[in-house]
Amino acid sequence: MRVALIGLPKSGKSTLFSAATGVAVDPFAAPQIHRNVVKVPDERLDYLAKLFSPKKYTEATIEFLDVPGISLGDPGGPAEFRKVLPDIRMADVLAVVVRDFENASTPKYKDRIDPRADLGEVWDELLFADLEAVTTRVERLQKSLQKPSKTHDPDKHELALLTRCKDALESEKPLSAVLDNVDERRMVASFAFLTEKPLIAVRNVSESRIAEAPSPLSPHARDNLSVCASVEADIAALPPDDRKPFMADLGLNTSARDQLIRACYAAGGLISFLTMGPDEVRAWTIAKGANAVEAAGRIHTDLARGFIRAETVAFADLVAHTDMKGAKAAGKVRQEGKTYIVQDGDILNIKFNV
Repeated sequence: MRVALIGLPKSGKSTLFSAATGVAVDPFAAPQIHRNVVKVPDERLDYLAKLFSPKKYTEATIEFLDVPGISLGDPGGPAEFRKVLPDIRMADVLAVVVRDFENASTPKYKDRIDPRADLGEVWDELLFADLEAVTTRVERLQKSLQKPSKTHDPDKHELALLTRCKDALESEKPLSAVLDNVDERRMVASFAFLTEKPLIAVRNVSESRIAEAPSPLSPHARDNLSVCASVEADIAALPPDDRKPFMADLGLNTSARDQLIRACYAAGGLISFLTMGPDEVRAWTIAKGANAVEAAGRIHTDLARGFIRAETVAFADLVAHTDMKGAKAAGKVRQEGKTYIVQDGDILNIKFNV
């Protein structure tokens, strides 16, 4: 999964990126997109590793993009935003970081501290970018349909759908509320519409408000987080053994990095299933609602092609009975077929024949 961190200048977006990835961003360097792939922490893998002492330990991964601050208040701001649109469109989830802290040494955007207004500006720009793309395609389809062609029927269907999308965007409705089914989403997939993507609102607060519960900033956000990016960067810089005591002193149970990863998984509709053995313990990322054959294909196409059954146990059941032997004795290990819907934390052993 790929997550784009976007926001207005001086929101603390790059500081949060550094905290999440461990990659320092030079605030004085020329604006550019920063990328880094991070491993997703999973205590379930730690437990399995203790059981097997495997040769290999493989976590799921997530890629973060730090997109340069969108200075919409400058005359050239919207044009600069257009330059990074292709990278943003490649993301699966958008995390909009907004400033909600006072700092005399950090200039304010438009001389204000207003996270709701800041998020609104970014959202409007996403809407407009989608509207621009839809309008261009609608005009081309309208012209092409005036002449006979081999693609007349599919073009007609596409035009009807995009006209509906255009009407929605002009009414300031996101495309996530317009595209009703898989076929429609597949028809417009090449556009990678921004307002179709899940959005997370990240409020960057001062240290004095670090334990503050998040409050909604927009009806369009799938989730709302409240973090103090500067403190999170300090936490990330500490040795691992020192982080929990430091966080406890601040009243924090979970780091912003872990909160962000969990929120992105939930917003993107993703879960993890596990595989285990002496060679490797591993977490695999799949879409929530995927069946056993799809999970098998995530491991290898041969497993999906020759799928017979999936030996399955829930991680909680494995822990409750210590190990696989205990889980089997308690009747917690199941033999599931092709249509079984995999659950988060399921441990799978795929039986196949090719």
